Amino acid sequence: MAAKPMTKTELVGAVAEAMGSDRKTAAAALDALASIASREVAAGGAVTLPGLGKLFRRDRPEREVRNPATGDTMTKPADSTVKFTVAKALKDCVNG
Repeated sequence: MAAKPMTKTELVGAVAEAMGSDRKTAAAALDALASIASREVAAGGAVTLPGLGKLFRRDRPEREVRNPATGDTMTKPADSTVKFTVAKALKDCVNG
């Protein structure tokens, strides 16, 4: 059975403990990281999180898709999605 994902509250507590800091400072650091990463990826850049991986934006072209309920084919406009490539260090840690 898969473990439940760590909540933000649990993550803030773990970061505060690892930093030897208070929860308020750890929460501010996580919020700043999320804000910076969001802004950079939205602008088309990439963010490397050392030891974890890389976040980047991938643009998808206009394409034909099928509605599974009706079977009709329609054109889906071009859009963007966020991708995450896992770092080798994290893969090694998980598989080691």
